[in-house]
Amino acid sequence: MTTRRPQPGDIPLVYSEEVAEAVRSGAPVVALESNVITHGLPYPDNAATARKVEAAVRAGGAVPATIGVEDGRILIGMTDADIERFASTPGIPKVSSRDLPVVLARGGMGATTVASSLVAAELAGIPFFASAGIGGVHRGAETTMDVSSDLVQFTRSKVAVVCAGAKSILDLGLTMEFLETHCVPLVTYRFDEFPAFYCRTSGIRSPHRLDDEAVIARAVEAHWALGGNGSFLVATPIGEEDAIDSAEVDAAIADAIVAAEREGVRGNAITKYLMRAVDKVTDGRSAQANMSVLISTAELAGRLAVAHAALRAEGSEGSANTAGGAR
Repeated sequence: MTTRRPQPGDIPLVYSEEVAEAVRSGAPVVALESNVITHGLPYPDNAATARKVEAAVRAGGAVPATIGVEDGRILIGMTDADIERFASTPGIPKVSSRDLPVVLARGGMGATTVASSLVAAELAGIPFFASAGIGGVHRGAETTMDVSSDLVQFTRSKVAVVCAGAKSILDLGLTMEFLETHCVPLVTYRFDEFPAFYCRTSGIRSPHRLDDEAVIARAVEAHWALGGNGSFLVATPIGEEDAIDSAEVDAAIADAIVAAEREGVRGNAITKYLMRAVDKVTDGRSAQANMSVLISTAELAGRLAVAHAALRAEGSEGSANTAGGAR
């Protein structure tokens, strides 16, 4: 591992050798969250899943950089031994962006979420991040104020996020309204609707559809060149062969909402109640779908990172030629 020498007030970043070289040379890199390892499947399936996701990034042509927190430092890229340690150590806390300063100051291990991974990726100079799905505005948020920190972090971190949308248990309409209000660009890749995680369709039309990876790379770079200080979202739907029918999921959610009202389930408890209902009606198919989107979003993120790295390389060449030709 390579540790960057910390400056006063700096955050110690520990790069794996591979990631350090890739960042230094301008090669494509994709950041990944470690929450998938610690709060997903039991050991050793969780370690196997992390390796499959990293392999998908490599299949897309980029270097994977799984992010974690350990001993007051942020790991930028995990070795195989790191993955094994995070996968087999019980009780590692989930660390969102608001928790990050406390966990770093205290020491110990921490698994990054979407929000904290974006903070780390920007610090590390990694412009792309992949996640199966993003958080959003929860149902009933008009009274509970339950809004995922992912959405707020999108307004703060200059990282392109590749995902399969958000789960139908959330209020997807309000989630889209939040993104629009806060000027977070959103495009869907070769699809007309905002996808709903393990469902291909949400019934909500995407603000923009782009079918060319080079065009997406240019859009990402243009967003930041125009002064955007936040994320750029790219959503891609789950493959048809692994998708769960949206009508089936919507019916389960509708029934669960009625049952929750009858049983007095309210506030933040609603989300877990709806999730259990969906898992039950899909009879385990949601687990397969989850794996599918982990792989597909990671692979696409790799390809987009390649296109973006090529664009930046062209820009650097053009600048050098212009400077060389100046008198």
